[in-house]
Amino acid sequence: MNRIAYTPPEVEGSPPSAAVRARSIQIHGLRWWIALALMGVTVVNYLDRASLSVAAPVLKTRLGIDEVGFSHVVIAFQIAYLVMQPVSGRVIDWLDVRVGLAISIVWWSVAQMLTALAGGAPAFAFLRALLGVGEAGAFPGAARAIALWFRPRERTLATGVVNVGSGVGALLAPPLVVLLILRWGWQSAFVVTGAIGLGWVVVWLLVYRDPSEHPWMSAEERAFIAGGREELAVEETAGGGVWRGVLSRRRFWAIAVARFLSEPAWQFFTYWIPLYLATERGLRLKEIAYFAWLPFVAADLGSVFGGVLSPLFVRLGSPVLRARKLAATVSAVLMVCAVFIGHASTVAWAVFYFCVGAFAHQSMSSTLLTLPSDVFPRALVATANGLSGTVGMTGGMLFTLVVGIVAKRIGYGPIFVAIAVFDLVGAAFLWMLLPEEPAKGRA
Repeated sequence: MNRIAYTPPEVEGSPPSAAVRARSIQIHGLRWWIALALMGVTVVNYLDRASLSVAAPVLKTRLGIDEVGFSHVVIAFQIAYLVMQPVSGRVIDWLDVRVGLAISIVWWSVAQMLTALAGGAPAFAFLRALLGVGEAGAFPGAARAIALWFRPRERTLATGVVNVGSGVGALLAPPLVVLLILRWGWQSAFVVTGAIGLGWVVVWLLVYRDPSEHPWMSAEERAFIAGGREELAVEETAGGGVWRGVLSRRRFWAIAVARFLSEPAWQFFTYWIPLYLATERGLRLKEIAYFAWLPFVAADLGSVFGGVLSPLFVRLGSPVLRARKLAATVSAVLMVCAVFIGHASTVAWAVFYFCVGAFAHQSMSSTLLTLPSDVFPRALVATANGLSGTVGMTGGMLFTLVVGIVAKRIGYGPIFVAIAVFDLVGAAFLWMLLPEEPAKGRA
């Protein structure tokens, strides 16, 4: 005899079940709340990352880590990060954004806390490499989530919102880390910032689900997201294997080369501003805390500016990918102001030019981080983002190695000239290699 499963109805007057309560919650514009949750991920990501740069002057005096040694510590992080980005992207494409990002956050938060045990440059390098392994999953996961949750016309703005977290984390680091160092020693800065990441994992797991299964999404919003699939249609599967489906595409190399050339500026801003202000401008730790956060406020504004710039060009009649290239070009032109940092007559003017450079980089970054979701099928978005991030971080790592040597032997002037030029060359590669629109049905 066949048995029919029976689910008893809710007893009248009793509290509704958790499932019923969840179905009754509908949040208008839920996709933008998801973007804010992703922004929180990048906040803790860059808070942990930038804490090292703020502590660098103290580590130099207490542990004897000079500019060259510091560059080696940073490079250890960058090597682990660039190696793990495509791996993390592939795992997130295969596994799940929610679980994949949660694993990443827990990993890097624990590594951040363990950094308090380091006693010299080799230990710092090892532990920062562990941090890089975990942090490598952040942006591939965010790219995958944005591809799932947003129509193409909204993606650069959503990416801009997520990218704001980079600046927020980096601007929170100077006052917070300096406060912790002055009160409880440099070790406390790594323990506390790592613990903040562990707290955010709980929020992330409570808030995030894919749009196909999120209980808080309205039917209208689900239909709106689904309706955008034809705006920039690419095939959902790619022949020849996952890696070949990404690496064999000319459009991938357009994005990857642009990221290779733009990443050095951000790596410099993230890691070297406090050390530059201390060694070249003679600021003490408290004075660095007054200034070092300002470029990252500008970076947040740049993230939003880059997010709205591309949709503006679309409204003016440009195809989506041409609008992306125009937005990247405007950002690259703004980066030219970085050449004036070394010639600034005062600390205030130097910080101002740092602000313009950070604004320009994050504006361009909003475009470059969005492009994989525009030109690759959703099943490959995190992988493509991770691979392009690996190429980008390779550029940042090589530049970091040069910075340590050049800053010690010559000074920072040539570094600022290079930063000013690289983004223009990267934008030129986008124009040369990226087609105006993907052919429908092709990746």
